[in-house]
Amino acid sequence: MSAIIETMRQRLALLSPEHLDIEDDSASHAGHAGAKSGGHYNVLIVSACFSGKSRIERQRMVYDALGDLMQQGIHALALKTLTPDDL
Repeated sequence: MSAIIETMRQRLALLSPEHLDIEDDSASHAGHAGAKSGGHYNVLIVSACFSGKSRIERQRMVYDALGDLMQQGIHALALKTLTPDDL
């Protein structure tokens, strides 16, 4: 597992995920102009703390948890944020 994915896992632990998948999709974007500033990641996170929150609020919670990784280390982030009831 890459260091960036491990750091993402540690920071997203603040959201008490019941399920967390992080996929590095950077290889699919090689040569893309922004690829040099960070990787491309797909995240599926299931957490009860998303209950009652809109999609935008859930995404903000993830961005806040990741903090400075959004400016250095992550160029693109595709998010799927669910509650256990959404499954």
